[in-house]
Amino acid sequence: MSDSICWGLALSRAGAPVLERLDQGGLLKARAEPGAGAAELLSRHWGDASAFVVVGACGAVTRLVAPLLQGKEHDPAVVVVDPQGRFAIPLLGGHGAGAEQLSQRVAALLGGEAVLTGASSGGGSLALDSFGLAWGWRKGLGDWTALMKAAARGKRIAVQQESGCPDWQGLQAAATLLQPQAEPAKEPPPAESPPLQLVISPRRGPGCRWHPPSLWLGLGCERDTSLSLLERLLEQALDGTQLAPEAVAGLASIDRKGDEPALLELARSHRWPLRLFSAEDLAAVPVPSPSQAVLREMGTASVAEAAALLASSPQPELLLEKRIERARPGERGAATLAVAQATGQWAPQRGRLHLVGSGPGQLDLLTPDARLALAESTVWVGYSLYLDLLEPLRRPDQLRRDGKLTEERDRCRLALELADAGLSVALVSSGDSGIYGMAGLALELWLERAPAERPAFTVHPGLSALQVAAARAGAPLMHDFCTISLSDRLTPWPTIEKRLRAAASGDFVVALYNPRSLGRDWQLGRARELLLEGRSTETPVVLARQLGRAEESVQLHSLGDLPLDQVDMLSLVLVGNSSSRRQDGVMVTPRGYPGAELS
Repeated sequence: MSDSICWGLALSRAGAPVLERLDQGGLLKARAEPGAGAAELLSRHWGDASAFVVVGACGAVTRLVAPLLQGKEHDPAVVVVDPQGRFAIPLLGGHGAGAEQLSQRVAALLGGEAVLTGASSGGGSLALDSFGLAWGWRKGLGDWTALMKAAARGKRIAVQQESGCPDWQGLQAAATLLQPQAEPAKEPPPAESPPLQLVISPRRGPGCRWHPPSLWLGLGCERDTSLSLLERLLEQALDGTQLAPEAVAGLASIDRKGDEPALLELARSHRWPLRLFSAEDLAAVPVPSPSQAVLREMGTASVAEAAALLASSPQPELLLEKRIERARPGERGAATLAVAQATGQWAPQRGRLHLVGSGPGQLDLLTPDARLALAESTVWVGYSLYLDLLEPLRRPDQLRRDGKLTEERDRCRLALELADAGLSVALVSSGDSGIYGMAGLALELWLERAPAERPAFTVHPGLSALQVAAARAGAPLMHDFCTISLSDRLTPWPTIEKRLRAAASGDFVVALYNPRSLGRDWQLGRARELLLEGRSTETPVVLARQLGRAEESVQLHSLGDLPLDQVDMLSLVLVGNSSSRRQDGVMVTPRGYPGAELS
């Protein structure tokens, strides 16, 4: 998707604001001035663009693109948006060209609705000819048109999965496809044909095939071996075993070959990662074809087989023992190749980890950036309460993986593992992911990996409880403020006390996160004592609970009479500074202290 070219154009100036919003959201790679030669622009870029988003009427767009149509295998995606940005309609290339997915991204950015009319999406079922892309797979051969027509008629589809991530079977949209079939009639019609097959496998063969990235090619070669030799060895090995190039996850070799030009070019041209292992690590791997000559030269008895097995760990299966190819006239060097299969799939270069701040839980307070990330993600990972609040936005083709409140590290690891498989994953935090959320922990785990083994990582900001509480209460954050978490699970209490004393002496407005729980019922009282060392008992305090939810409550108190027993982990306590005041049901902190000049 990163190499796609999406054009935006509007048929009149009324659509200019919509294009502007899509451009600011990073959806468009190019856009035309409103009303400027739409027909000519479409014709000029029809062959090189992957998609068009056109703001205008469906009828007008249909007449413009009709003369350009070449067939569903060649035409780009076309999404039509009304000038108010309320509806995004995939007019052309719904599955194969990705128009349905694009329309969902457009709707997420605009806060509108994607109008999906395809048989699969309309019925809440999987689009069998495109759903594998979201799971990091590559599409193989097969009569996909016949498969889709059969599925639309309710015909039985036989599903066979030999490799790759099986989690897709938990999708709501996959239920009909995977449910047990009714017993056949005792005397079926003689003309009844066998069911069409959907096969998820690293191998070529009959049926419509998706190929997960599960094959690792172990390569060893002499110095300055020719690229043409490597390409020939690769092609002959895969063809001879009926293994699909689309199922290759990457190349593996010894670290001494990390600067080999032909090996680097092979990885670059196929967009495969190259994993390199030390001789010590390779020597520890049992292989069927060790070589004493290789041992003397490289310090390990195997490069190709050992590297393929090591890259496919744990539980690898060697599908092809090493083959040797030597130079032909005009070529240099020699090379060995072995192929191993991993039990799962590994393609971090195709994956993306979205750290999503969901805000307080109210959907209209979700930022467009966060909404877009959720729409693009194949799997949502998060604490069950936070995912429940977002549930109205989840589609039947998106998987939900719930975690427990205190298992943050496990949720981060799960999200990274899914992204390693080549998936787009949303790791959801309440509020802002970078404020007492999951972004920091996830980033720490991400940074532990080698750069070539990291999925893309993006943090999407959200409204924090601090901001929402302040907005509900008036204007309490008009001067310097700080936030302090009273949870001592990750911070020693003496450190928290030190920060509370500093906030009190510095006369900051203070937002207290994680203020009180059943197991921590005294810390808030102690925090009040420390803050009272630097401010009056009449200092105004906002007690906000369940912000953005049906049970929302926002109350104003003074620091001296704060009802501690009404505070829990769903609350935020906002304590004013020495100049804050409450009046007529609101709280305000002046922008400057007495005597300061405001401009």
